[in-house]
Amino acid sequence: MSLTPDNLFGIHTQALDLWQRRTEVLANNLANADTPGYLARDIDFRKVLAAAGGSPEGLPLQTTDPRQIGSAGQAADGLAYRVPTQPSMDGNTVDAQAEQAAFAANGVHYQASLSFITAQIRMLRTAITGGQG
Repeated sequence: MSLTPDNLFGIHTQALDLWQRRTEVLANNLANADTPGYLARDIDFRKVLAAAGGSPEGLPLQTTDPRQIGSAGQAADGLAYRVPTQPSMDGNTVDAQAEQAAFAANGVHYQASLSFITAQIRMLRTAITGGQG
């Protein structure tokens, strides 16, 4: 049996990639908080991770043409437009406080996945060296 990062670290390698992508999306939203007409985006982490893991909720939508709509307003990369809580007069849907809170929570999740991977590497190193060094 060969050991690959996917089966060594479980779902955390994919989760780390998604947390990173979400960080970029949230940072982009914050950067455009004052841009008229800008529509805030976000990644539905659970749906994207479930699809990447091969166990999406329900049956996947089969399309015959790449121009067809994927899943209910969500792009293939997992980005969806955020429903505004207080849309502004200029059409911007970014709520800076909500984005900052999501950004902070996302950072905590990223750090948790990174800590798990680090602990797994430390455990493997201990197993390989026999606890010496």
